[in-house]
Amino acid sequence: MRSVKFWGFFIACVCVVVINGCSPSYEDLKIRNDAQRRRIAELESEAQATKLQLEQLKRKLDTAEGREGIEVGALRQKIAALEEDLGKKRALIASMQQQLLLGGGQLPIELSTMLEEFAEKEEMVTYDASRGVVKFKSDLLFKSGSDEVLAAAQKAVTSLCGILNAAEAKAFDIIIAGHTDDQPIRHSRSKHPTNWHLSAHRAIAVLNIMTRNKTASERISVRGFGEFRPAVPNEPNKKGHPQNRRVEIFIVAKGV
Repeated sequence: MRSVKFWGFFIACVCVVVINGCSPSYEDLKIRNDAQRRRIAELESEAQATKLQLEQLKRKLDTAEGREGIEVGALRQKIAALEEDLGKKRALIASMQQQLLLGGGQLPIELSTMLEEFAEKEEMVTYDASRGVVKFKSDLLFKSGSDEVLAAAQKAVTSLCGILNAAEAKAFDIIIAGHTDDQPIRHSRSKHPTNWHLSAHRAIAVLNIMTRNKTASERISVRGFGEFRPAVPNEPNKKGHPQNRRVEIFIVAKGV
């Protein structure tokens, strides 16, 4: 009897896999993303509370500064611990927000292999097979403060379009996400007033190359995140960080 129940359960599981396929459905992805957004909101609330506590302690330290003693030393330790905690929370939020962009799991092996081979040939490109995302280093894509794609980078994006237009990729949509470091715009403010503008304009510049190379417009969307979703903490004193200056191309299930 137990054996019959087991095989009945096993066959039911196989039927579910066959019906639904290996990839999660749009509804599954929506449920997962909604849960992810709720957790992000909780973390953002915690981060805001930590930030307020940090500001209060810094004001207290400013008042106590010049009076060396146990209280000042304790304040500095608390501030350092809170700054570390806030940095970890922000990194976790950024990571979870980026996962929302993808929405699906790993890409089919044929497409993933094509993208891995592409990344191996291109110095400016990395490919994350676990998330289905191609990353371009902005320093090699654009001049500083510009949204004009450099010639070598145009060739790389064109090569990527050859893959995205192939039969293996036609069932997927494309999200182009621009990111910057935290350095303010200096020399191109008339065109890019903020890092948000610059990141969005860079994503659009990549989109324009794709559409010129016959990648269907209805498959593509663009997003600009400015400096607000760093891959790693920016260097102090406004030096930024090269890893945060990037354009990411997410290959996602249609409708995500």
